[in-house]
Amino acid sequence: MNPVKIYDTTLRDGSQAEGVSFTVEDKIRIALRLDELGVHYVEGGWPGSNPRDIEFFSKASRSNFKQTKITAFGSTRYPDKNVEEDIVLQALMKTETEVLTLFGKTWDLHVIDALSTTLDENLRMIFESISYLKKHRTEVLFDAEHFFDGYKNNPEYAVKAIKEAESAGADWVVLCDTNGGTLPDQVHSIFTEVKKSVSVKLGIHAHNDSELAVANSLNAVRAGAQQVQGTVNGIGERCGNANLISIIPNLKIKMGLDCISDEQLETLKDVSAFVDELANKAHWDQQPFVGKSAFAHKGGVHVSAVRKNSKTYEHIKPEAVGNNQRILISDLSGKSNVLHKAKEFGIDVDGDDPKIQKILATLKESENLGFQYEGAEASFELMMRDALGEKEVFFEFLGFRVIVEKRQEDEEPLSEATVKLKVNGVQEVSAAEGTGPVNALDKAIKKALVKFYPELEEVNLYDYKVRILEEKKGTRAKTRVLIESGDHHSKWGTVGVSENIIEASWQALIDSVAYKLNAFSKNTSPKP
Repeated sequence: MNPVKIYDTTLRDGSQAEGVSFTVEDKIRIALRLDELGVHYVEGGWPGSNPRDIEFFSKASRSNFKQTKITAFGSTRYPDKNVEEDIVLQALMKTETEVLTLFGKTWDLHVIDALSTTLDENLRMIFESISYLKKHRTEVLFDAEHFFDGYKNNPEYAVKAIKEAESAGADWVVLCDTNGGTLPDQVHSIFTEVKKSVSVKLGIHAHNDSELAVANSLNAVRAGAQQVQGTVNGIGERCGNANLISIIPNLKIKMGLDCISDEQLETLKDVSAFVDELANKAHWDQQPFVGKSAFAHKGGVHVSAVRKNSKTYEHIKPEAVGNNQRILISDLSGKSNVLHKAKEFGIDVDGDDPKIQKILATLKESENLGFQYEGAEASFELMMRDALGEKEVFFEFLGFRVIVEKRQEDEEPLSEATVKLKVNGVQEVSAAEGTGPVNALDKAIKKALVKFYPELEEVNLYDYKVRILEEKKGTRAKTRVLIESGDHHSKWGTVGVSENIIEASWQALIDSVAYKLNAFSKNTSPKP
C-alpha cells in the first residue's frame, strides 16, 4: 500500500469550533509546527470568507516550509455563474498557494434544497471550477461534501459527481462524511465500491458527530484511501473533526503505514499541547496517546504489573509519541523529557548531572503552582539555564506600579506603568502610558532597558492570552498569562502565573525580555 498523506485543516475547519479563534500569528506558528511534524498539507483557510485568511496566505507565502504544502480552500462556482467572474474562485486565484481545495455537492438533497439548482448544473459547476483552477495551479483537490449521505440516498448521482471532478483533472477526490453519521462498516463498504469506479487518488474527511471519525478514517484507509484529513485534537464545528493526534499513531504504529518519521512522531504530544495553548483550551488529560493520564497508573494491581512489564497495561511505548509513563504514587517520569528539551535548546548536559534533578524539582514545583510550558518554551529554557548556571542576568528588578484611571463614563480608561530596575549598578526608573495596563508595563520595561540594550527596540508583543486556573474562586482565582513576543527573526512564548493578573503579566513580560537578551548575547536568534 502507498504511503498515506496527512492533510490538516485545523486552521480552517478547526477554527470553526465554538470558542476557538486563532490570530494570524497563531495560524503561522501552528502551520510551522505542523510542518515540523511532517504533515503533508495544511489548509490555511478560506480566502474569500474573511480578511484574516487573506492576510494568513500573504504571510505564509513568505514563510519557509520544508515539507508542508499550504492549501487554500473554497467552493465550486455559484449556479449559473461564469468561472472567470465567480468571487470565490477569483479569491482563490489571488493566493500564492500551488495547491487548492474545492468542495462541491455530491448529495442530490443538497443540490436541490441548499443550492436551489438542478443536478446537471451542479455537475457543470464541479467540472468547470476544477478545470479552470487546474489551468493555473499544479494540484487541485476536490472535497466531495456529504458524499456518504449522498451515496446512501442516490449512489448513481454521487459517483457521477466525483467522476466529473476526475474528468476535470482533480488530483485527489476526498470523500466527506460531513454530518458525521456514517458507521465504520458503511464507510469501508462504500469506499471499496467507489474505488472500483474511479482511478483518481482518494482521501477521507470525517466529522465526529457519532464519535466515529477516527474509526471511519482508519476504515477508509483500509479500503484504499491514500489521504486522511483531520484536525489537531479533533477540534472543529459541532462535535469536531477526525483527530489527527489519534489517527497518525494508529496509522504509523498499529497499521504500519508510512505517514511521518519516527522522530516526528515523538513530537506528537508537544504539538497537541501547543495547539491547545494557542486555542486557549484546557488540555484533555485523558486524551488518547498524548494526554497527561494516557500512561498514568495509580496503585494496586496495575502499578505492580506495569513496573514488571509496561506491556501489561500500555498498548504502545509512550515515548514513541513524546509521552511518558507516570506512576502516580511516586512520579518517576521527567528526566528524558528534560534531556530532550536540553538538546533541542542546544544545552550540553549529561544525563547523570545532579542539576537535572534540580530542573525536575523546579519543574514539578512550577506545575503545581499552575505553570504550563507548552506554548511557552522560552520560559522553560530560561528555567533550565538558570538551574544549570547558564542564565545571564542583565538587570535587577526593584519594583513596578500600575495605575488605571477612568475619569468620565464616556472616556477610555488611562493606563500608566512605572518600573524600577537596576542595570550594572545603575538604578533606572521609567514610566509609560499604554492602551491597557499590560501594554503600559511592556512599554515602561523597554523604555528603562533600551538605552542599555538597543536590541530590545525590535521586540514586539504579538499575542496575550489569559487562562483562569481555579474557576470556583471567581475574581480571586489564580490566572495563567501566555505571551507571544517576537523580533525580525522569530517569535517565542513566555508564561506567568499569579492570583494577580498584572503580576502574572509582569512575569511573562520579564521572561520575554530576558530570553531575548540571553539569545542575543550568545549571537543566536531566539527560537520560536
